[in-house]
Amino acid sequence: MTGDAVSARGDDGGGGAVLVLRAASPLATVQDLGRVGWQRFGVSVCGATDAASLSAANVLAGNPPGAPAVEFTLDGGEWELAGAPLCRVAVAGGAFAIAVDGRPVASWRSVTLHEGSRLRIGPAPDALRGYLSVAGGFAVALQLGSAATHVRTAIGGLDGRALRADDALPLAGGAAGSAPAGPDRMLDPASALPPRTLPVRVVLGPQDDYFTDEAVAAFLGSDYAVSREADRMGYRLDGPRLAHRDGYNIVSDGIAAGSIQVPGSGQPIVLLADRQTTGGYPKIATVITSDLAAVAQSRPGDRLRFAAVPLAEAHAIHRAWRSRLAGLAGRLTPVRGDLDSETLLTKNLIGGVVDARRA
Repeated sequence: MTGDAVSARGDDGGGGAVLVLRAASPLATVQDLGRVGWQRFGVSVCGATDAASLSAANVLAGNPPGAPAVEFTLDGGEWELAGAPLCRVAVAGGAFAIAVDGRPVASWRSVTLHEGSRLRIGPAPDALRGYLSVAGGFAVALQLGSAATHVRTAIGGLDGRALRADDALPLAGGAAGSAPAGPDRMLDPASALPPRTLPVRVVLGPQDDYFTDEAVAAFLGSDYAVSREADRMGYRLDGPRLAHRDGYNIVSDGIAAGSIQVPGSGQPIVLLADRQTTGGYPKIATVITSDLAAVAQSRPGDRLRFAAVPLAEAHAIHRAWRSRLAGLAGRLTPVRGDLDSETLLTKNLIGGVVDARRA
């Protein structure tokens, strides 16, 4: 392995500008778009489970779409800016309950923190995972070309592990702070991002011929519930058992993001960012890239349904998905100011009075 992960703890991370995790999230790691090109050597790709939301958070902060950010689960914890006068941050992924120094702030927008400011990220009703980015990015060293954290092998991010309370992530902007010129910006996810809707689209195979016709029909015609065995590596689903034609072992081959393995239990497993590099169970289908977020943002107990699309259609959807993400910067709008009760009381909102008795 090349490069050393940056380790920082305490209030100022050794004197530089840092974002300090004061109250930890259930699971937060540094992620980017993954460690591409090393899977053939047995190195997991990792990266964000919801690439579109990671890209949105980065673009809102003024970064390239694939810059390192924090992926958090359920809630994002509480953060404090230290060692810099200001820093622009952004949160994306869902309608998370966000507050800066106790003042509510909308999700899917950037906000500028001042030194000592506290950013609190609570849960969202519409997402399991969210993304916190900072202008300029986090100053963590790359390992094999990526900052993505893989906890099982202790690679990337901050010492190759999940973030803990009092961890301090160094900011690439340095002590001068990091806030691009101009107002904070916001993004409408409904119009800017691909929808996370059901059914989840898949391409059948590469080993769908290992299953009976009835099993393929059941897979495409039934609801499956996300089980409690669900993490960044994959989601085991509960539903109709899928019967193999003649055994469930194959010669191990490569595992793509979204591969749906079916072991001897007959219950499918959707493999995600931290998946193993190869596997010896037949794969009935593969989730198309644009629909991976719909799976990764599902919680245990949520129900999924799958629909098969031809390979050519999957390619067309993928091109449109990539084009949409490439155009995110053009969909940003400036934040014109927050209308809270104090602001409203300073405004003259009455243009006249009408006496209903004389109307």
